[in-house]
Amino acid sequence: MTEPSPDSATPPTPESTAPAVENAAEAPPATEMPSETAPEAPQDPIALLTAEVDKWKDLAYRSQAELDNFRKRSAREAQETRAYANADLLRGILPIMDNFEMGLEAARAESEKSMIFMGMSMVQRQIADFLRDMGVTEVEALGKPFDPNLHDAVSTEASADHAEGTVLRVTRRGFKLKDRLLRPVSVIVAGTPAA
Repeated sequence: MTEPSPDSATPPTPESTAPAVENAAEAPPATEMPSETAPEAPQDPIALLTAEVDKWKDLAYRSQAELDNFRKRSAREAQETRAYANADLLRGILPIMDNFEMGLEAARAESEKSMIFMGMSMVQRQIADFLRDMGVTEVEALGKPFDPNLHDAVSTEASADHAEGTVLRVTRRGFKLKDRLLRPVSVIVAGTPAA
């Protein structure tokens, strides 16, 4: 084995060690970064449990209030449904009643003592009683100011005796079911008097 000669071994020069020193100077110091949040102090378990109980109590109270509101709303809707469930049926009976009353007037014109007129009068009374029992009432219009919510103006007539907008005649009766309009009254309204 040959030993290396002392001449071949070159001692390190300051130039060769300079880059290592420069790189070491650029590296940040290896110190620990401070944590942004301080460690939390242990909380009182009683306070935690009390807060949890309060949260669930509040949720229970809110749920109870929502349930009560739902029950009241359901009862109100059921009552309203019962009150107005027959509206379509009653609305369909009204034209039949109109035609029946026209037939009654024709029978009256012939003779009020005939059996046909008396029988038709009894049926007409029964229909009126049935409608009244169901909560149907007639809308009054004659001589009143025109109300577009209740009246349906068929035409206008000039009238010196009545104020403009007053109902002069009713051409078809109107009815309400409790507080809802089943059919508006068809009316003739007073217009501006002729000059």
